[in-house]
Amino acid sequence: MSRRHLAVPITVIAMLSAAFPALASPATGDQNRDRGVPPLEDVRVATTEVASGLERPTAITALDDGSERLLIVEKPGRIREFHPETGLATEPVLDITDRVNDGANERGLLAITPAPDFASSQHVYLAYTRASDNAVTLSRFDLGSGAGEVLLAQEHARFSNHNGGDLAFGSDGYLYWSLGDGGGAGDPFDAAQDLGTLLGKMVRIDVSRACGGQPYCVPEDNPFVGTQGARAEIWAYGLRNPWRFSFDSADGSLWIGDVGQTSWEEVNHIGAGTGGTNFGWSCMEGNEVFNQGRCDPNADYTAPVLTYPTGTAGNCTVIGGYVYRGEQFADLVEGTYVSTDYCSGTARAVRENADGSHTSAEIGTFPQRVSTFGTDQAGELYLATDRSGQLHRVSFEGGSSGCDAEAWNASTAYAPGDVVSHDGRRWESTWYSTGSEPGAPGSWATWRDAGAC
Repeated sequence: MSRRHLAVPITVIAMLSAAFPALASPATGDQNRDRGVPPLEDVRVATTEVASGLERPTAITALDDGSERLLIVEKPGRIREFHPETGLATEPVLDITDRVNDGANERGLLAITPAPDFASSQHVYLAYTRASDNAVTLSRFDLGSGAGEVLLAQEHARFSNHNGGDLAFGSDGYLYWSLGDGGGAGDPFDAAQDLGTLLGKMVRIDVSRACGGQPYCVPEDNPFVGTQGARAEIWAYGLRNPWRFSFDSADGSLWIGDVGQTSWEEVNHIGAGTGGTNFGWSCMEGNEVFNQGRCDPNADYTAPVLTYPTGTAGNCTVIGGYVYRGEQFADLVEGTYVSTDYCSGTARAVRENADGSHTSAEIGTFPQRVSTFGTDQAGELYLATDRSGQLHRVSFEGGSSGCDAEAWNASTAYAPGDVVSHDGRRWESTWYSTGSEPGAPGSWATWRDAGAC
């Protein structure tokens, strides 16, 4: 995949806002016909509530053990289990409330991912705000025994917001962890650009081994290994509050929903194995300069693939999602990244085109206050709502594509010149032929279109 960069010499900083108003191209059908899916503007989302009674859910993950179970994280420090046939279990499968500080809106138990060998090890990895000192903390727990081990912690005591943070294993087998910039308005300590701290970063470590007295190892190809003053665990930087991120299970690329300050929410996308990426905060917010004093004329900032304005149309906070790789709706949204906004509930979709550019569109509305997305083992999409504590299964529908067909006067349902609309999928209809329409006189004929238009 190609990447678009923003080099920011001081002499042109003031021109960036006008030069790059948006990097995600408007949705058009032409670039998607070869994918076998309809244009984004012809897709609509729908949700079905499948469980309720959750207390401020923050993360959803599937267990790759054939059980069809989902684990759902609750902010106070509990992990609940959901099964599509039996529903939400009453008792948590793990309770670490005694280790978690959830006393502020963005503190608490925030993320979970199972170990690649979960079926045999029963290990899960959790990210949370530690009760003893408010450090953002990464730990490994045995889901069977409840025993836990701290792997890595980053001091985060000054402000209560921007704790992070999500967890996922990449296709390379390493664990990735996103951390916020430490909070406070405007990144007051310039943490996101400071390679000496993990704040405002994407961390990448090898948790299958221990090295140098630490319960993890740093992969040798991490971009800042050997860089003086830099934390070797850093994979990417320049992030403000990367609340949710995910990997495309097909190509291993990384998608990040990075929450904006006051002007722009953004989604970032980089290819698998692309280390050292600088997403620009706090020089850049979206595609605009936020703080000129933080801009390095020699820096190579990677621009987002989707931005939308904060504080307009009810928007407030991007909630990053997933690239759809399930089967049930593959004819509509295969390869499509789906996200939303916490306040407005607007569903936004992004596709990468063959030339590396990105196409985006609004595809309907989710419930308000979605806090997280997740997928089941089959790749089907779920979401959870924060204050109402609901779990929803996401579905997709084809809408009108503007591809109309004139209907024959072949039944009492239509008159000459009537128009029927196309829903974006291949369609068929059965007509009674009088001889002036296709088919032998007095017979029924089935017509099918050649494909989604």
